[in-house]
Amino acid sequence: MQLLEKLHFNEKGLIPSVIADVADGKVLTLCYMNKDAVVKTAETGKIHVFRRSQNRLMLKGETSGHIQSVKRIYFDCEGNSLVFMVEQHVAACHAGYKSCYYREYIPQTDSIQIAEEKVFDPENVYK
Repeated sequence: MQLLEKLHFNEKGLIPSVIADVADGKVLTLCYMNKDAVVKTAETGKIHVFRRSQNRLMLKGETSGHIQSVKRIYFDCEGNSLVFMVEQHVAACHAGYKSCYYREYIPQTDSIQIAEEKVFDPENVYK
């Protein structure tokens, strides 16, 4: 696979991967992929990640059904990171929001606000 030849994985065999919505460009999440995850993602057209906490390869959305269909794949000039433009099915965040970046810090008031609406109830999905 030509892409793997251009990528530089870290000492743990991982590469940071930004997942963004193809419709509006909004960043949905940041995950880590190993070579197997990159290959599986390219082969299936669905985001696969390496779950560091579980030390395993997994399909993003395998529990919730909220999969991410890959539309475009980019990598940076040094091959140190990836960006996947995806069609998000329901939500990317396990907390119930479309994006994992649903909180905004406001420096002027030193406050944090929720910047988007919940799209599902995690208690109903992750029983």
